[in-house]
Amino acid sequence: TGYAEETWPKLLIDFQSGMLKSRYDMATDFSFENLDNIPFPRRDLLDKKAFKSMNTFEATRGCVHKCDFCVVPCSWCRRRFLKPIQLIVVDIRQSGARHLVFYDLNIIANRRYAKELFTALIPLRIKWFGLATTLLVEDEELMDLLCQSGCRGLLVGFESLSEGSLADSNKRFNRPSTYAKVVEQLHRRGIAISGTFVFGNDSDTIDSFEQVKEFVLSSGIDLPRFSLLTPFPGTPLFAQFEAQDRITTRDWSLYDGQHVVFKPAQLTEEELLDGHEAIWKDVYSYKSMAIRNTRRLQHRILLQPVIVA
Repeated sequence: TGYAEETWPKLLIDFQSGMLKSRYDMATDFSFENLDNIPFPRRDLLDKKAFKSMNTFEATRGCVHKCDFCVVPCSWCRRRFLKPIQLIVVDIRQSGARHLVFYDLNIIANRRYAKELFTALIPLRIKWFGLATTLLVEDEELMDLLCQSGCRGLLVGFESLSEGSLADSNKRFNRPSTYAKVVEQLHRRGIAISGTFVFGNDSDTIDSFEQVKEFVLSSGIDLPRFSLLTPFPGTPLFAQFEAQDRITTRDWSLYDGQHVVFKPAQLTEEELLDGHEAIWKDVYSYKSMAIRNTRRLQHRILLQPVIVA
């Protein structure tokens, strides 16, 4: 349980000696600062043909937010960790990666650390992709350093255009009134956006699909992604729906964000599923992709000097 930098080697040694224990827990004083000589991942051992990218890196673990639908606060270690920045830089250099992915859940959660990290990445002249929240729009310096560090794409969880839906899921830090600015500011810096939206919150109606579609097309989000609200076991959302007798199946293979596994509040299960399928098809039609590409090109043309700089 917990993070395995210390415990996994112990497990392997015990297994080899025939003394495998039934449980291995992360030490209470675990931290990256306390680990000496952490080995770098042996990416050379992986089959390159089997992966889209092997150049994945990590700077932080955990999340400062506690969204009700999210598995992170309840399934992962509740503590947050920041890796020493020099360790990250050395790993990138020794890997020889020029295009890479940071799979941190929210790389800007600690703004001071994020600014130091982005500053350290600038000399590497890499291009990278990662995940962040809409809160980045509050800090102009942060966005500039993000761009200068080589960021060329971010996954951003917009989730909903409804203040009510965001309140339902305890994601009040998202403000739909800032969404257009988030997209514009990132596009102006040459950063593509994979924007995610969730349908099925109690405040969602049949009109929610069209509202999201219009925003996606008008803003020019590069790679919009849609999912259905899913009450994963262990989350506050699951506990709420279970107490309300709204869970319709415990077939965990259907808990993938693409199936309806609960009773919606203002939609039928069929309406939710059909609306979800329709928005995927509409937004990725040739016509809609042309509209989004046009908006994206407009931003790139407007600030080409910034991208070059």
